[in-house]
Amino acid sequence: MLISFCKSKIAHAHVTEAELYYEGSITVAEDILAFVDILPGEKVEVLNINNGSRIETYTIAGKAGSGQICLNGPAARCGVVGDKIIILSYALMEPKDAKNFKTKIIYLDENNAIKN
Repeated sequence: MLISFCKSKIAHAHVTEAELYYEGSITVAEDILAFVDILPGEKVEVLNINNGSRIETYTIAGKAGSGQICLNGPAARCGVVGDKIIILSYALMEPKDAKNFKTKIIYLDENNAIKN
């Protein structure tokens, strides 16, 4: 049996852009994705602390060092610039493997710079 387990967490991210007329997804600065091992195209869940919305989408890598967090397409309806969000990715694994797995967690400051 496999369980869905939290693989990566980007906490305290701030939305820097919202592009409604885009195909969809969330753009995240490439260095932030790399720090928590989230790949471009990987499915993520986005939790908006300001309005309570929870959406599933996929990632697009933005320019490294830019701090970019952009809600694209329909996701742009779920948040506005300045909203604080959490981005989660999950992996399927055996329960015995999950017991020893350590979720990669990153905390960002108000400019989406890595704090840890």
